[in-house]
Amino acid sequence: MPSLNQELYPEIRKLYEGGFPMVKIAKHFNVTLDAVTYAMRKAKIPRRNTRESQAILFAQKPQSFTVKKLRTKKEKDTAIMGISLYWAEGHKTNGSHGVDFANSDPLMIKSFMRFLRTCYKFDEKRLRIYLYAYSNQEVGNLIDFWSNLTKIPKTQFTKPYIRRDFKPNGRKMPYGLVHIRYSDKKLLFDILKRIEFMKEI
Repeated sequence: MPSLNQELYPEIRKLYEGGFPMVKIAKHFNVTLDAVTYAMRKAKIPRRNTRESQAILFAQKPQSFTVKKLRTKKEKDTAIMGISLYWAEGHKTNGSHGVDFANSDPLMIKSFMRFLRTCYKFDEKRLRIYLYAYSNQEVGNLIDFWSNLTKIPKTQFTKPYIRRDFKPNGRKMPYGLVHIRYSDKKLLFDILKRIEFMKEI
């Protein structure tokens, strides 16, 4: 494969600073990765660190959802309710892989699902439910219950967590507890952005 001459250095810089990974630059010029590395070193183009590279890859990754336009008061009220629920009960750290809302109250879970479906058009097949239950509960019945409530197929339930240290006088969770999960960090960031906006109101 050919090498990269100095006349191409400005274009290499423009591509790299515009977010192109080195592998893609090599493919663009039909050269080896070593040729790109050498040209960047000669052109004194600073390399991105791991965090910067990950940020660019994340930004370029297509999101699996679209934000719906809320037209009615009921839809807007549903959005406020869902944002408030996630603010209180949702997993909100940057280390999360996506949306994770946990609760044992069927009405809260149903309300959160209504929020998701009202505010977003998303890939329902990416939804997962993680059930947390006690050993004295019938797991199959609980899965049936939550599947009917959320309209999420039982095939999208992950392996449940069963606590063996059941105490008769302990916390009462007649339906167990479930995590509603959606594996798209961009959806999480959109919800977090809405929470931040709500804080300013």
